[in-house]
Amino acid sequence: MISTQRVYLLLSLCVLFWSGNFIIGRFVNETIEPIELSFFRWLFTAIFLIPTLFFVDIKKIFYILKENFFILLILSFLGIALFNTIVYLALKTTMVTNALLINSITPVLILVLSYFILKVKISKLQILGITLSTLGVVFLVLKGNFLNLLSIVLHDGDLWILVSSLTWATYSVLLKFKPNGLSHLELFITLVYMGLILLIPFYLFQGFTIQREMALLEDQWHIFLYVSIFPSILSFYFWHIGVHKLGASKTGQFAHLMPIFGSILAFVFLGERLYFYHIIGAVMIALGIYLSLFIKSTNDE
Repeated sequence: MISTQRVYLLLSLCVLFWSGNFIIGRFVNETIEPIELSFFRWLFTAIFLIPTLFFVDIKKIFYILKENFFILLILSFLGIALFNTIVYLALKTTMVTNALLINSITPVLILVLSYFILKVKISKLQILGITLSTLGVVFLVLKGNFLNLLSIVLHDGDLWILVSSLTWATYSVLLKFKPNGLSHLELFITLVYMGLILLIPFYLFQGFTIQREMALLEDQWHIFLYVSIFPSILSFYFWHIGVHKLGASKTGQFAHLMPIFGSILAFVFLGERLYFYHIIGAVMIALGIYLSLFIKSTNDE
Protein backbone atom coordinates (compact mmCIF):
# COMPACT_ATOMS: atom_id res chain seq x y z
CA MET A 1 0.00 0.00 0.00
CA ILE A 2 1.52 3.30 -1.10
CA SER A 3 1.45 6.05 1.53
CA THR A 4 -0.26 9.37 0.76
CA GLN A 5 3.03 11.26 1.21
CA ARG A 6 4.71 9.03 -1.35
CA VAL A 7 1.83 9.65 -3.77
CA TYR A 8 2.44 13.40 -3.40
CA LEU A 9 6.10 12.85 -4.28
CA LEU A 10 5.25 10.69 -7.29
CA LEU A 11 2.78 13.27 -8.59
CA SER A 12 5.36 16.04 -8.18
CA LEU A 13 7.84 14.01 -10.24
CA CYS A 14 5.09 13.29 -12.76
CA VAL A 15 4.50 17.01 -13.33
CA LEU A 16 8.25 17.73 -13.39
CA PHE A 17 8.69 15.29 -16.26
CA TRP A 18 5.68 16.75 -18.08
CA SER A 19 7.17 20.23 -17.72
CA GLY A 20 10.26 18.99 -19.53
CA ASN A 21 7.99 17.54 -22.19
CA PHE A 22 6.49 20.99 -22.88
CA ILE A 23 9.93 22.52 -23.24
CA ILE A 24 11.08 19.76 -25.58
CA GLY A 25 7.89 19.99 -27.63
CA ARG A 26 8.59 23.66 -28.29
CA PHE A 27 12.33 23.13 -28.79
CA VAL A 28 11.94 20.55 -31.58
CA ASN A 29 8.83 22.00 -33.23
CA GLU A 30 10.73 22.90 -36.42
CA THR A 31 12.52 19.56 -36.83
CA ILE A 32 9.95 16.98 -35.69
CA GLU A 33 6.31 17.03 -36.76
CA PRO A 34 3.73 16.64 -33.95
CA ILE A 35 2.45 13.29 -35.21
CA GLU A 36 6.04 12.02 -35.52
CA LEU A 37 6.92 13.03 -31.99
CA SER A 38 3.75 11.48 -30.62
CA PHE A 39 4.07 8.28 -32.67
CA PHE A 40 7.73 7.61 -31.87
CA ARG A 41 7.17 8.58 -28.25
CA TRP A 42 4.64 5.78 -27.82
CA LEU A 43 6.47 3.38 -30.13
CA PHE A 44 9.57 3.65 -27.93
CA THR A 45 7.34 3.34 -24.87
CA ALA A 46 5.74 0.18 -26.25
CA ILE A 47 9.19 -1.28 -26.91
CA PHE A 48 10.40 -0.47 -23.39
CA LEU A 49 7.27 -2.11 -21.96
CA ILE A 50 7.93 -5.45 -23.69
CA PRO A 51 9.84 -6.93 -20.70
CA THR A 52 6.87 -6.16 -18.43
CA LEU A 53 4.68 -8.43 -20.55
CA PHE A 54 6.42 -11.41 -18.94
CA PHE A 55 5.22 -10.31 -15.49
CA VAL A 56 1.52 -9.77 -16.22
CA ASP A 57 -1.34 -12.10 -17.07
CA ILE A 58 -1.84 -11.52 -20.80
CA LYS A 59 -4.90 -13.78 -20.97
CA LYS A 60 -6.56 -11.82 -18.16
CA ILE A 61 -5.79 -8.51 -19.89
CA PHE A 62 -7.35 -9.71 -23.16
CA TYR A 63 -10.41 -11.00 -21.33
CA ILE A 64 -10.91 -7.70 -19.48
CA LEU A 65 -10.22 -5.79 -22.70
CA LYS A 66 -12.96 -7.75 -24.45
CA GLU A 67 -15.41 -7.13 -21.62
CA ASN A 68 -14.55 -3.41 -21.25
CA PHE A 69 -13.46 -2.52 -24.78
CA PHE A 70 -15.43 0.71 -25.12
CA ILE A 71 -14.13 2.49 -22.00
CA LEU A 72 -10.55 1.31 -22.64
CA LEU A 73 -10.81 2.52 -26.24
CA ILE A 74 -11.94 5.96 -25.04
CA LEU A 75 -9.18 6.16 -22.43
CA SER A 76 -6.47 5.14 -24.91
CA PHE A 77 -7.76 7.59 -27.50
CA LEU A 78 -7.94 10.52 -25.09
CA GLY A 79 -4.86 9.88 -22.94
CA ILE A 80 -2.43 8.35 -25.44
CA ALA A 81 -3.34 9.14 -29.04
CA LEU A 82 -5.09 12.51 -28.78
CA PHE A 83 -3.75 14.49 -25.81
CA ASN A 84 -0.04 14.39 -26.57
CA THR A 85 -0.47 14.95 -30.30
CA ILE A 86 -2.57 18.05 -29.64
CA VAL A 87 0.02 19.43 -27.20
CA TYR A 88 2.82 19.03 -29.75
CA LEU A 89 0.63 20.56 -32.45
CA ALA A 90 -0.11 23.54 -30.20
CA LEU A 91 3.56 24.12 -29.39
CA LYS A 92 4.30 24.70 -33.08
CA THR A 93 2.29 27.91 -33.05
CA THR A 94 2.32 29.16 -29.47
CA MET A 95 4.89 30.00 -26.84
CA VAL A 96 5.51 27.82 -23.79
CA THR A 97 4.40 30.74 -21.60
CA ASN A 98 0.99 30.81 -23.26
CA ALA A 99 0.76 27.03 -23.08
CA LEU A 100 1.51 26.95 -19.35
CA LEU A 101 -0.98 29.73 -18.61
CA ILE A 102 -3.82 28.09 -20.53
CA ASN A 103 -2.91 24.62 -19.24
CA SER A 104 -3.45 25.90 -15.70
CA ILE A 105 -7.19 25.59 -16.31
CA THR A 106 -6.87 21.77 -16.27
CA PRO A 107 -7.50 21.31 -12.49
CA VAL A 108 -10.59 23.53 -12.76
CA LEU A 109 -11.88 21.47 -15.70
CA ILE A 110 -11.26 18.25 -13.74
CA LEU A 111 -13.18 19.63 -10.77
CA VAL A 112 -16.13 20.70 -12.95
CA LEU A 113 -16.24 17.42 -14.88
CA SER A 114 -15.98 15.45 -11.62
CA TYR A 115 -18.99 17.37 -10.34
CA PHE A 116 -21.14 16.69 -13.42
CA ILE A 117 -19.94 13.18 -14.35
CA LEU A 118 -19.03 11.65 -11.00
CA LYS A 119 -21.37 13.77 -8.87
CA VAL A 120 -18.44 14.66 -6.61
CA LYS A 121 -19.24 17.33 -4.03
CA ILE A 122 -17.15 20.50 -4.20
CA SER A 123 -16.27 22.09 -0.87
CA LYS A 124 -15.70 25.80 -0.37
CA LEU A 125 -12.17 25.05 0.82
CA GLN A 126 -11.48 23.10 -2.35
CA ILE A 127 -12.75 25.96 -4.52
CA LEU A 128 -10.59 28.39 -2.52
CA GLY A 129 -7.52 26.18 -2.96
CA ILE A 130 -7.94 25.78 -6.70
CA THR A 131 -8.67 29.50 -7.13
CA LEU A 132 -5.55 30.43 -5.14
CA SER A 133 -3.25 28.05 -7.00
CA THR A 134 -4.69 29.16 -10.35
CA LEU A 135 -3.99 32.78 -9.44
CA GLY A 136 -0.49 31.69 -8.44
CA VAL A 137 0.04 30.20 -11.87
CA VAL A 138 -1.23 33.36 -13.56
CA PHE A 139 0.94 35.53 -11.28
CA LEU A 140 3.99 33.43 -12.08
CA VAL A 141 3.48 33.32 -15.84
CA LEU A 142 2.67 37.04 -16.01
CA LYS A 143 5.87 37.83 -14.09
CA GLY A 144 4.06 39.35 -11.15
CA ASN A 145 2.27 41.98 -13.21
CA PHE A 146 -1.33 41.23 -14.19
CA LEU A 147 -1.17 44.13 -16.67
CA ASN A 148 0.96 41.84 -18.83
CA LEU A 149 -2.32 40.14 -19.75
CA LEU A 150 -2.91 43.09 -22.05
CA SER A 151 0.28 42.37 -23.99
CA ILE A 152 -0.25 38.64 -24.49
CA VAL A 153 -0.66 37.80 -28.16
CA LEU A 154 -2.95 34.86 -28.85
CA HIS A 155 -1.81 32.23 -31.36
CA ASP A 156 -3.58 29.40 -33.15
CA GLY A 157 -1.90 26.98 -30.77
CA ASP A 158 -3.60 28.57 -27.77
CA LEU A 159 -6.92 27.04 -28.79
CA TRP A 160 -5.23 23.67 -29.23
CA ILE A 161 -3.77 23.88 -25.70
CA LEU A 162 -7.27 24.57 -24.39
CA VAL A 163 -8.54 21.50 -26.28
CA SER A 164 -5.67 19.42 -24.87
CA SER A 165 -6.51 20.56 -21.33
CA LEU A 166 -10.12 19.51 -21.80
CA THR A 167 -8.95 16.20 -23.27
CA TRP A 168 -6.71 15.45 -20.29
CA ALA A 169 -9.34 16.54 -17.78
CA THR A 170 -11.88 14.21 -19.40
CA TYR A 171 -9.36 11.36 -19.40
CA SER A 172 -8.56 11.88 -15.72
CA VAL A 173 -12.23 11.87 -14.70
CA LEU A 174 -13.12 8.84 -16.86
CA LEU A 175 -10.32 6.86 -15.18
CA LYS A 176 -12.90 6.36 -12.43
CA PHE A 177 -14.62 3.88 -14.77
CA LYS A 178 -11.52 1.81 -15.55
CA PRO A 179 -11.90 -1.97 -15.11
CA ASN A 180 -11.20 -3.01 -11.51
CA GLY A 181 -9.46 -6.19 -12.62
CA LEU A 182 -6.46 -4.37 -14.07
CA SER A 183 -3.53 -3.21 -11.96
CA HIS A 184 -1.94 0.20 -12.64
CA LEU A 185 0.73 -1.46 -14.77
CA GLU A 186 -1.73 -3.65 -16.67
CA LEU A 187 -3.95 -0.68 -17.40
CA PHE A 188 -1.02 1.38 -18.63
CA ILE A 189 0.22 -1.44 -20.86
CA THR A 190 -3.26 -1.85 -22.34
CA LEU A 191 -3.71 1.87 -23.02
CA VAL A 192 -0.25 2.29 -24.54
CA TYR A 193 -0.63 -0.50 -27.09
CA MET A 194 -4.20 0.47 -27.95
CA GLY A 195 -3.20 4.13 -28.29
CA LEU A 196 -0.25 3.25 -30.51
CA ILE A 197 -2.53 1.26 -32.81
CA LEU A 198 -4.86 4.26 -33.01
CA LEU A 199 -1.92 6.51 -33.94
CA ILE A 200 -0.60 4.32 -36.77
CA PRO A 201 -3.16 5.35 -39.46
CA PHE A 202 -2.63 9.06 -38.74
CA TYR A 203 1.15 8.62 -38.85
CA LEU A 204 1.10 6.67 -42.12
CA PHE A 205 -1.27 9.21 -43.67
CA GLN A 206 1.47 11.87 -43.44
CA GLY A 207 3.53 9.96 -46.03
CA PHE A 208 6.93 10.32 -44.35
CA THR A 209 9.75 8.60 -46.24
CA ILE A 210 11.81 5.84 -44.66
CA GLN A 211 14.98 7.86 -45.30
CA ARG A 212 13.57 10.84 -43.40
CA GLU A 213 12.45 8.75 -40.46
CA MET A 214 15.75 6.88 -40.19
CA ALA A 215 17.67 10.16 -40.24
CA LEU A 216 15.27 11.58 -37.65
CA LEU A 217 15.75 8.62 -35.32
CA GLU A 218 19.52 8.87 -35.69
CA ASP A 219 19.62 12.61 -34.96
CA GLN A 220 16.89 12.88 -32.32
CA TRP A 221 17.05 9.52 -30.51
CA HIS A 222 17.78 11.25 -27.20
CA ILE A 223 14.59 13.29 -27.54
CA PHE A 224 12.48 10.19 -28.11
CA LEU A 225 14.28 8.46 -25.26
CA TYR A 226 13.34 11.19 -22.80
CA VAL A 227 9.69 11.59 -23.86
CA SER A 228 9.13 7.83 -23.84
CA ILE A 229 10.64 7.10 -20.43
CA PHE A 230 9.94 10.13 -18.27
CA PRO A 231 6.72 11.91 -19.34
CA SER A 232 5.29 8.65 -20.70
CA ILE A 233 6.12 5.55 -18.68
CA LEU A 234 6.87 7.20 -15.35
CA SER A 235 4.48 10.18 -15.45
CA PHE A 236 1.46 8.21 -16.66
CA TYR A 237 2.06 5.49 -14.10
CA PHE A 238 2.44 8.05 -11.30
CA TRP A 239 -0.68 9.93 -12.45
CA HIS A 240 -2.77 6.74 -12.42
CA ILE A 241 -1.60 6.02 -8.89
CA GLY A 242 -2.58 9.56 -7.87
CA VAL A 243 -6.07 9.35 -9.38
CA HIS A 244 -6.63 5.97 -7.74
CA LYS A 245 -5.35 7.12 -4.34
CA LEU A 246 -6.52 10.75 -4.17
CA GLY A 247 -9.22 11.08 -6.82
CA ALA A 248 -9.17 13.07 -10.05
CA SER A 249 -9.83 16.55 -8.64
CA LYS A 250 -7.11 16.37 -5.96
CA THR A 251 -4.61 14.85 -8.36
CA GLY A 252 -5.39 17.53 -10.93
CA GLN A 253 -4.17 20.21 -8.54
CA PHE A 254 -0.60 19.04 -9.08
CA ALA A 255 -0.77 20.31 -12.68
CA HIS A 256 -0.37 23.78 -11.16
CA LEU A 257 3.25 22.88 -10.38
CA MET A 258 4.18 22.97 -14.07
CA PRO A 259 5.02 26.70 -14.25
CA ILE A 260 7.19 26.36 -11.14
CA PHE A 261 9.09 23.43 -12.58
CA GLY A 262 9.23 25.19 -15.94
CA SER A 263 10.95 28.17 -14.32
CA ILE A 264 13.42 25.91 -12.50
CA LEU A 265 14.25 23.96 -15.67
CA ALA A 266 14.73 27.21 -17.57
CA PHE A 267 17.09 28.40 -14.82
CA VAL A 268 19.12 25.18 -14.81
CA PHE A 269 19.29 24.42 -18.53
CA LEU A 270 18.73 27.78 -20.22
CA GLY A 271 20.45 30.07 -17.74
CA GLU A 272 17.32 32.17 -17.14
CA ARG A 273 17.18 34.14 -13.88
CA LEU A 274 14.81 33.49 -11.00
CA TYR A 275 12.93 36.56 -9.74
CA PHE A 276 10.93 37.43 -6.63
CA TYR A 277 7.64 36.89 -8.46
CA HIS A 278 8.67 33.25 -8.96
CA ILE A 279 8.77 32.85 -5.18
CA ILE A 280 5.43 34.62 -4.63
CA GLY A 281 3.74 32.55 -7.35
CA ALA A 282 5.23 29.34 -5.97
CA VAL A 283 3.94 30.12 -2.47
CA MET A 284 0.43 30.83 -3.79
CA ILE A 285 0.43 27.58 -5.76
CA ALA A 286 1.74 25.55 -2.83
CA LEU A 287 -0.84 27.03 -0.46
CA GLY A 288 -3.63 26.38 -2.95
CA ILE A 289 -2.57 22.75 -3.37
CA TYR A 290 -2.37 22.36 0.41
CA LEU A 291 -5.92 23.67 0.89
CA SER A 292 -7.23 21.37 -1.84
CA LEU A 293 -5.51 18.24 -0.56
CA PHE A 294 -6.28 18.56 3.13
CA ILE A 295 -10.06 18.86 2.96
CA LYS A 296 -12.51 16.75 4.93
CA SER A 297 -12.69 13.10 3.98
CA THR A 298 -16.43 13.38 3.33
CA ASN A 299 -15.56 15.19 0.11
CA ASP A 300 -13.10 12.58 -1.08
CA GLU A 301 -13.79 10.67 -4.22
